[in-house]
Amino acid sequence: MRRFLITLLATLSASAPAAALQLIVWDRDLSTKLGDGESSGGKVTVRLAGDYSGPVVVLFAPSDEERARNAFPGLKSRYVGSLVNGQLNIMAEERSAAQSITKFLSGYRLTATVQVASAALSLPGLRKAPPSAPNR
Repeated sequence: MRRFLITLLATLSASAPAAALQLIVWDRDLSTKLGDGESSGGKVTVRLAGDYSGPVVVLFAPSDEERARNAFPGLKSRYVGSLVNGQLNIMAEERSAAQSITKFLSGYRLTATVQVASAALSLPGLRKAPPSAPNR
């Protein structure tokens, strides 16, 4: 599991454009991507699946440039949280209260805009549950 996370973060870092913090929201098992986001000029647009409720893992990957200038001191690469009806909350500290993604990112001088995906919009890598069989 740890090797998978390291590989995933390395891939995110390698594909990140200059000066862009990236984030990905996964289900607890890291099997379904539930959201993503990328910073640009002090703003982050976060896209989230609206039809999921449950625990999540949020991964952050600063660009090499941001890492070199220590743009986000104290930002960890992995946080746990919950996603309920398009509302993403993150546990910043192990025993602290959860806070919204917008409040969490404001602590790093970033303004977040959250977009909740409707049924018509799909996120790259998002697996949909198969339709339920009709009752007979």
